[in-house]
Amino acid sequence: MSAVLNIPVKLADGRETSLNEFKGKVMLVVNVASKCGLTKQYEGLEKLYEDKQSDGFVVTAFPANNFMGQEPGTDSEIVEFCQLTYDVKFPIFSKISVKGDDQHPLYKQLTGSSIPTTGDGPMKERLRGHGVVVADGDIVWNFEKFLIGRDGEIKARFAPDVTADDSRLVEAVERELKA
Repeated sequence: MSAVLNIPVKLADGRETSLNEFKGKVMLVVNVASKCGLTKQYEGLEKLYEDKQSDGFVVTAFPANNFMGQEPGTDSEIVEFCQLTYDVKFPIFSKISVKGDDQHPLYKQLTGSSIPTTGDGPMKERLRGHGVVVADGDIVWNFEKFLIGRDGEIKARFAPDVTADDSRLVEAVERELKA
């Protein structure tokens, strides 16, 4: 069983847990933000969650304020925004850091894997055009996605601009649900 499942995390309501709570499910771990140009991805993530939940799929959202202050809210403000704006029903965790010196252990584990990122080029090029250089392995931006199999292992990684309805992501989820 992967170490990813055993790392302590906290839900937005303050309850301490770990991803082991979802053991045996296929998980999409996503770093999210409420004031990002990609925030509308919540809509597609919720639809994917609703469509696949009964097959053993869960989306886990980890708010992070690492990119230009695009997640300034408190945990309760973030949950309220997600529920009122996008009717989000999947689990939302307490705000964490996904990169830098204060990077949460979950994201140290996720970004430390050698899984290549699907769809990485365009986003990195856009950021480079704004003078932002992303080191290999680092989280590129909000809404980067990690697919975790039922066995707790990291199966795939998707760049922020790979949306929940992108065939590459959907096919990877379906493949893991059948595994």
